[in-house]
Amino acid sequence: MTRLLALFFVLLLPAFAADTLRIFWIDVEGGAATLIVTPGGDTVLMDAGWSGFESRDAKRIQHVLKDEAEREKINYFITSHFHSDHVGGLEQLGAIVEIEKFVDHGDSVEKDSPRGGKLWDSYLKVAKGKRLTIEPGDTLPLTGAELTFVAARGKAIAKPLGSGVPNSYCASAQLKEEDTTENGKSVGFVLKMGDFEFLDLGDLTWNFEHELVCPVNRIGEVDVYQTTHHGLMSSGATQLVKAVRPMVAIMNNGPRKGGSPDLWRSLKGVDGFVDLWQGHRNVQASDEETVDRKMVANFGETDDCQGHWIGATVGKDGGYTVVNSRNGFAKTYKAR
Repeated sequence: MTRLLALFFVLLLPAFAADTLRIFWIDVEGGAATLIVTPGGDTVLMDAGWSGFESRDAKRIQHVLKDEAEREKINYFITSHFHSDHVGGLEQLGAIVEIEKFVDHGDSVEKDSPRGGKLWDSYLKVAKGKRLTIEPGDTLPLTGAELTFVAARGKAIAKPLGSGVPNSYCASAQLKEEDTTENGKSVGFVLKMGDFEFLDLGDLTWNFEHELVCPVNRIGEVDVYQTTHHGLMSSGATQLVKAVRPMVAIMNNGPRKGGSPDLWRSLKGVDGFVDLWQGHRNVQASDEETVDRKMVANFGETDDCQGHWIGATVGKDGGYTVVNSRNGFAKTYKAR
């Protein structure tokens, strides 16, 4: 499937209508880069993938931003947390794309380690004078969509976004070992337009996910869920996934990172769950442990990867269409 043919399929969708919300999950080989374009034309990018590889990830983001989303700059760059697969590519991206504001959870808790210090110094170099540190409950001033932060620096939003109903899955919930790394400090948000809601929690780990939905569900139910932490089982707490009841999940995994069969089985147990779309086929998973090939953007090892993305277009009526740029396969859903 050539890029031209994939683009043809995307153009068949209402992607460029003024009243649509667009989301792109850009392949950065097991890192993260999620681009949002609001109906008013605002651009929000959460994470920038890895550094190196001849600026591979920065170039992939630039391509989607300019050629697919038809935008020239990023209004808000959100750093979910300061790890190399999420913020490593930011300096290279900043060299080729204008970024107006940088949103983060505060100083890196790993800045005193050799690797963490290098990432932190790189971030400060790019974001100097443009930083915005947020707290759970804060919002971004977007046009045509609402973005509310629900987690940051190990804290959860205090006031539920919805009715805050008790979560019946908390009674049997299991916790895991305490996480003191940057993963647990991840910024997470809910993006809403009309009846449609999208949840992205970065690499937030299990116990912090638990706090978001126990004893009451402070997030509510969502339509699309970006699987936390690339589909690794240190995240994706059962009590969260079952409480937020996504209809669709998008996994930003790599060929040998994430894509846990255990998470796939967990998602299939969610009431009302329909489909999982994957950035990569896990090369170590069996056919029974992965999704239909037409819903997977990339196959094989990283060295041969073409970097196909997955996108979603959300209409004002709450309906949304997910498309695989590798083959043009698309499927439409209705928001709850």
